[in-house]
Amino acid sequence: MKLASLKTDHPDGKLIIVSHDRALYVDVSDIAATMQSALENWSSCCEALTARYQSLNNGEAKSAAVFAGQSVLAPLPRAWQWLDGSLFLNHGHLMQQAFHLDPIADADKFPLVYQGAGDSFLGAKDDIVVADLKHGIDFEGEFGVIVDAIPMGCSAQEALSKIRLVVLLNDISYRALGPREMKTGFGFVQAKGATAFAPIALTPDELGEHWQNGRVCLPLQVTRNSEAFGQPDGQEMHFGFHELIAHVAQTRPINAGTVFGSGTVSNADPSKGQACISELRAKEMIQHGAPQTPFMQQDEVVEFNVFDTNGNSLFGAIEQRVTASNKSENQ
Repeated sequence: MKLASLKTDHPDGKLIIVSHDRALYVDVSDIAATMQSALENWSSCCEALTARYQSLNNGEAKSAAVFAGQSVLAPLPRAWQWLDGSLFLNHGHLMQQAFHLDPIADADKFPLVYQGAGDSFLGAKDDIVVADLKHGIDFEGEFGVIVDAIPMGCSAQEALSKIRLVVLLNDISYRALGPREMKTGFGFVQAKGATAFAPIALTPDELGEHWQNGRVCLPLQVTRNSEAFGQPDGQEMHFGFHELIAHVAQTRPINAGTVFGSGTVSNADPSKGQACISELRAKEMIQHGAPQTPFMQQDEVVEFNVFDTNGNSLFGAIEQRVTASNKSENQ
């Protein structure tokens, strides 16, 4: 299925199903009013949602409407918990080499993860509104998953069966604020802006052969100001999402609707480019001794998209513009 949240007066919006070709949508709030409601009652509403999806694709759904141009929120506009990993070890290796950092002990055995702010996710077209343009504004293209309830002590294999939705996201970062917070050992707070999501969440079966071992095995297309920036493939995740989930669940249960992120998609092959500015700057530091590429500034635009082998956008695009909260004071 392809699910989205139509913008309404309610902060959680209204749940809709989008056709396989993203041409049409239909209201399914009679089955589950919101995405969170669907996730909390997945076992009882999944069959009805699937039937509605099939009828929409077959041209049989009543009250189907054109999806293009509809005002949508993040698929899950707010979550009980947002846990972002760092599952692409190549990204960490580049940071360590560029900044002469000691390797993180057992980074290849235990996934790195921090808890971010899930109270207010951004939609795919929402601006990146920043307090200060000097904060080192960066984007991070990531894949993510949204899960059903996970019991404490859940195995990785069981966790794989609890992944309900796959999403595409931009984890907005403020690089000038990150180093101080990392030194405290308490994780990111100021250094992370509100995370933005592509408009459509997919059930894993929508990815077909491109969903393998808890990984999205497709390239993430990234552009900055309409110029190609990278196309790293999700297949190079060192840990699958199921392994990250099981790691977190070792000591606590996880509520339905929790969102897990992959961390910046990163590939060892330099021809694949990158999904964040800091990685490009790290490569420049390694090659030239100093970074050359600036972080984002006023009115710059970043775009993320993932296409299937037929050239169809799977999640819809994320397209965000940078704007200062008080433009006159930040120039």
